[in-house]
Amino acid sequence: MQAGIKTMKKNRLPFSAISIDEKKQETIHLDSKNISPDIGRQNTKRPISKKHTKSSTYQYSKKNYGQSRGNNRPFPNKNRYKNINENKISPPEEGVIRIIPLGGVEEIGKNMTAIEIGNDIIIIDAGMHFSNEDTPGVDYVIPNTTYLEKHKEKIRALIITHGHLDHIGGVPLVLSRIGNPPVYSRNLSILMMRKRQAEFPQLPTMKENIVKKDSVITCGKIKVKFFGVTHTIPDSMGIIIETKNGWIVTPGDYKLDQIDGIVSKEEEKEYSIFDRAKVLLLMTDSTNIENEGFSLPEIKVHQGLENLIKKIQGRIIIAAFASHITRLAHIVKAAEALGKKIAIDGRSMKTNIEVAIEAKLFTPKKGTIIPIEEANNYPPNKMVILMTGAQGEEFAALNRAANKSNAKFSLNKGDTIILSASIIPGNELQVQKMKDSLTRQGVKIISYRTPGEDFVHATGHGNQEDIKWLHRKTHPKFFIPIHGWHSMLVRHKELAMELGMSEENIVVPDNGSIIEISANGEKIIMRKEKAPSGLMMVDGISIGDTQDVVIRDRVMLAKDGMFVIIALVDQKTGKLKKSPDLISRGFVYLKENQELLRQVRLMIKKGIEDTAVKTNPVDLDYIKSNLGETISKFLYQKTAKRPLVIPVVLSI
Repeated sequence: MQAGIKTMKKNRLPFSAISIDEKKQETIHLDSKNISPDIGRQNTKRPISKKHTKSSTYQYSKKNYGQSRGNNRPFPNKNRYKNINENKISPPEEGVIRIIPLGGVEEIGKNMTAIEIGNDIIIIDAGMHFSNEDTPGVDYVIPNTTYLEKHKEKIRALIITHGHLDHIGGVPLVLSRIGNPPVYSRNLSILMMRKRQAEFPQLPTMKENIVKKDSVITCGKIKVKFFGVTHTIPDSMGIIIETKNGWIVTPGDYKLDQIDGIVSKEEEKEYSIFDRAKVLLLMTDSTNIENEGFSLPEIKVHQGLENLIKKIQGRIIIAAFASHITRLAHIVKAAEALGKKIAIDGRSMKTNIEVAIEAKLFTPKKGTIIPIEEANNYPPNKMVILMTGAQGEEFAALNRAANKSNAKFSLNKGDTIILSASIIPGNELQVQKMKDSLTRQGVKIISYRTPGEDFVHATGHGNQEDIKWLHRKTHPKFFIPIHGWHSMLVRHKELAMELGMSEENIVVPDNGSIIEISANGEKIIMRKEKAPSGLMMVDGISIGDTQDVVIRDRVMLAKDGMFVIIALVDQKTGKLKKSPDLISRGFVYLKENQELLRQVRLMIKKGIEDTAVKTNPVDLDYIKSNLGETISKFLYQKTAKRPLVIPVVLSI
């Protein structure tokens, strides 16, 4: 069954595709007992004249409709998905530095920024984010590459700061679209990207280049060096781009290695390169800009989890982000030291543990990690199970265990579940439902909100005090806040101004903003033109930014369903040959709305025959358009719903 579902997803046909080709006009002879809705219109035997091609789908639109139906409102006129950019973007002038955030601002995820100096472009990160309510049915979204595709001959490198999906998830597809430039990153990140690349065997092989945190490389005429940063995944690094007017610095995702606000000697040493440096521009993470104080050190989470593993007597299930490799590695080492076995459930969790072992971040003893199917073969106090699903994801391992649909593993009364992750905004309800299902099975749940318990989670991003420390340490001339929603970027701007920066030296970008630093390094501006930044959607086997009609149809179908009319018209008389067929999906239950259907059939009969009288020969397009508009309006008046109406008018 699951395989069937996946197959359907790859070959689904958008309802907007049920249309008639205006360019092909042919006479059709039909057997009324064997009619396909895909058959086109017949020849009207009239001269073909140019006219506006109307949509084959209709939805009633009424002024102020949204006020009476809450969130169920018509789409705005502005296209939310397609890239529309009439202004031609001229190349940067000699000596000017151009910065274009192509993802990661106005949002959390799909981070990517392009730096253009002279004839060289360097790209930093190429992430992704998963589908949301704006992109129903889409697998995931990657940064828009249109600007880069037009200038691929200038691209010298893609540099990756660390191995989280919001920074590497789009790498294979982005590389294939921009000429497959060399990729530079540290060992673990390269291994993570190699795993990601293996999912796309049809794409060109990635040109891997492993660097160390103190490496220096030259990309075209641009000199680039790196520095190590603290994050929830090892081998995270910051990037320094040298220019004649100073350094461009971005640490990627980071937090400080500190205890009670005292930064470790190792961290101080790592950042000491900025003590005497001239930093022209700082671009840095805004994710936790609204959180006061320093972020909780990861060492306290390690200690908390280790204490829980020691004192809990029964079986322990720990659900965490699969990307928190440092934490997962510590859990394995702590359990192994106590003579416990580790079982792993969840594809991404298994993959990341395998990559961490391959990278020699830790080396468990033979037999420490066992298959999940063998978990019941050991005493409960000798088992620790790592699982995906802390966010209540429908098909993740923990949620399947909660719903008793996990074929490999089942919970027992007395098990303890540790949710070693905070709840991502928007996931609260699904996490709560999962916790209810878990509790019904007699398990104990410990989360980061459980009072009196040890620390079980810490963010991987710096809070306000971490951010202030970085600003003071780098003392930049210009500043661009990145990685966050617009309100977060504005708050980050305000914080920089509180630290003494001039407002005119700070630019808050949108995706696609073109920011330039003057040739003499004295001024930063945002150009009026924007690079294309519409959603680049990966939908089954298709990738592109022109699927707005498909997405609009999905949103409308999800809200009010569809109503299909199939009418057979006599070409000579213009009258119906039979009662029209009506199909409703997600709109109304036909058996309980017979009176509505009777009225609709009468309207269709009258509408077709009245229209046919006015046209000779019969104009099927005109009939279809008239039907779509009148029936959609009638259905709204009777039901206060706006289904997608698809009229199919055939003639014999």
